Amino acid sequence: MTKAISPRSRKVRVLATLGPASNSVEMIGKLFEAGADAFRINMSHGDQESKIAVIKSIRSLEKKYGRPTTILADLQGPKLRVGKFEGGRTELVKGAMFTLDRDKTPGDATRVELPHKEIFAAIEPGARLLLDDGKLVLRVTEHDPDQIITRVEVGGTLSNNKGLNVPDVVVPMAALTPKDRSDLAFAIDQGVDWIALSFVQRPEDLAEARLLIQGRAALLAKIEKPSAIDRLEEIVEQCDGVMVARGDLGVELPPESVPPLQKRIVEVSRRLGRPVVVATQMLESMITSPSPTRAEVSDVATAIYDGADAIMLSAESAAGAWPVESVAMMNSIGVAVEGDPMHGDRIHFTVTRPDPTTADALAEAAKNIAATVGVAAIICFTTSGSTARRVARERPSVPLMVLTPKIDTARRLGLLWGTHAVHTRDVESFEDMVAKAKRMALRHNIAKAGDRVIVIAGVPFRTPGSTNVLHVVRIIGDELKGYTD
Repeated sequence: MTKAISPRSRKVRVLATLGPASNSVEMIGKLFEAGADAFRINMSHGDQESKIAVIKSIRSLEKKYGRPTTILADLQGPKLRVGKFEGGRTELVKGAMFTLDRDKTPGDATRVELPHKEIFAAIEPGARLLLDDGKLVLRVTEHDPDQIITRVEVGGTLSNNKGLNVPDVVVPMAALTPKDRSDLAFAIDQGVDWIALSFVQRPEDLAEARLLIQGRAALLAKIEKPSAIDRLEEIVEQCDGVMVARGDLGVELPPESVPPLQKRIVEVSRRLGRPVVVATQMLESMITSPSPTRAEVSDVATAIYDGADAIMLSAESAAGAWPVESVAMMNSIGVAVEGDPMHGDRIHFTVTRPDPTTADALAEAAKNIAATVGVAAIICFTTSGSTARRVARERPSVPLMVLTPKIDTARRLGLLWGTHAVHTRDVESFEDMVAKAKRMALRHNIAKAGDRVIVIAGVPFRTPGSTNVLHVVRIIGDELKGYTD
């Protein structure tokens, strides 16, 4: 039996990562009820077979709650690692010379294998090599096709297969590994809604993923490499959504540079009309504690004030001791921030000028009308979701209900700010459109009798990209009689 849940009282979306602490159908339901709007499946952990049941559990929420679900599959991407050491580890001393080479012999305090030939071709003297999440720092002094000679700037213990970051050069590696291609094909076959691509360094990195997806899912670019910042606008233009992956950015860049970059990525994404997710360590202490630090709450609030479409939980909901409480806290912070009378002014610090199109002009007009005449909601009819994205980009002061005949579109809108998507039959005429908008507003508790709502659609119907109608209507109250949409 469908359990009706009213639209969220907040507009920022909550993206919860699933893992050992939250993979069961019962826990997924609890996370949804606590405030999760979308679910992230990390393809770095576990096998494909184990994820089938998780995906089915997420989809089962649709029948129970009468609302489309949203699934993001996050690809692992290339993992750069050093080789192994004699005895499993060694100690690197500050000021000492250390060589990375292509010799598979176990390493020692002077050298180790680096099994990534692409780095040897790209590296330059003066570049940094960061080891073990940036705990150790090497500076390149010279190199040739078979070895990279460095000086240890920050020493410490280095053990087998530790990760390597190369922040100062563009590494000529494809963003998709053989594992990623397999995981992507699997995720598409399972019907996920979003594919998150790691290791994006340039807009060209998105091309192969786009070709493999073939429009069957939306593509989200994770901004986690300094080189991606240099071509940020081009990357954002080539994808359907963006993630500010602060963990890897914080390894490859000084920590103090990440907050201004976060604001820049959010601003560019909003200006170009792409949903943007702020991720990593948002409520990190809640992995082990039932309550967050005040600094973490402030961090989440900042992302919401900046107008991010979604905020993400990683280990907090995937492997922590308090997954439901973590989601509930995200929800509470969102409600509190959006209840601030200054919130509306702050999220409009980013100027989102409309393109010279009818659809963009109507989206901006809907925001202005909503603020001027006091409507309860904006109701958007769409096939592809593009009209909804245009309206959401304007960050209107009222909820956005999106009515679509395509379940794929409804599901993908789960990462879009302020959106309550409904999968429903298409309309046949202008009169049918107005009547259905009123019925759905009442049925989903987004408006009540006597309220006015804005309706946006395209005529002729069933023509993607034809948005050309904006209509303000008042709900009388008897629109539900005799209808079963």
